[in-house]
Amino acid sequence: MKIVIISGMSGAGKSSAIKAMEDAGFYCIDNMPPTLIPKFVEICNQSKGEIEKIGLVVDMRSGAMFGELFSVLDKFDNKKIAYDVLFLEANDQVLISRYKQTRRSHPLSSDGGAIEGITKERELLSALRRKAKYIIDTSSLNTLQLKEEINKIFLQGEKYKSMVIKVESFGFKHGIPNDADLVFDVRFLPNPFYIPELKYKTGMTTEVSEYVFSFEQTKVFTEKLEEMLSFLLPHYMEEGKTELVVAIGCTGGKHRSVAIAEKIYKYIEAFEYRTVIKHRDYLKE
Repeated sequence: MKIVIISGMSGAGKSSAIKAMEDAGFYCIDNMPPTLIPKFVEICNQSKGEIEKIGLVVDMRSGAMFGELFSVLDKFDNKKIAYDVLFLEANDQVLISRYKQTRRSHPLSSDGGAIEGITKERELLSALRRKAKYIIDTSSLNTLQLKEEINKIFLQGEKYKSMVIKVESFGFKHGIPNDADLVFDVRFLPNPFYIPELKYKTGMTTEVSEYVFSFEQTKVFTEKLEEMLSFLLPHYMEEGKTELVVAIGCTGGKHRSVAIAEKIYKYIEAFEYRTVIKHRDYLKE
């Protein structure tokens, strides 16, 4: 039997994860009291193969009972009962934004302020996070992308890489992305903005991309950036980083940065990293 304990930060996407796992053939129960898990597993084992995959959501909604989960998992370990822990998280800024959108208060916040509850929850969940086999940072993922990640793990059996890499183009005149880890300035490259037939197009078009990459300095820069990322990414993963934002900026974020971000995104994706791309400013004036 496949047993998956689903947990993580409130607002990180556990509800979406449950739906994705149900679609993948799991029998899922949300907010399962930890003390009932052994009995439920026993019942499933007696189902004569009707229930072979279960997903059990256990999180801070269990209150004081949450700590009992570790005793249950210790018993599973002692009895050689196999299980996996799937842990969902997101950065503070994203979680706060999601709470504002839903107009819900954090379950651990005493005064309604989300940041207090988020900080407390991270601390309380830290021990379970260390036991997790799969950690998904949903900061840059939408519902469909989260489902794809879950399918890769539980349906396709692909080798899982816990770090998600976001390649983001931006315009310096609109400010550097707040969550950027690595920032690269490509304003030294010839600007398509000054070519009349390219001015109102973006780096996502063939015409602009071909113009940007027609220059030798673009090719050399891109090759060196790819070489550096090939060196850095495995080391970031080894350090346990779950999200890396590679930000590439030009003046307005419409032409050069977009074309190069597309190239870098395809390069990283070819190595089967979990990769997403965002063009923050390409539609701005």
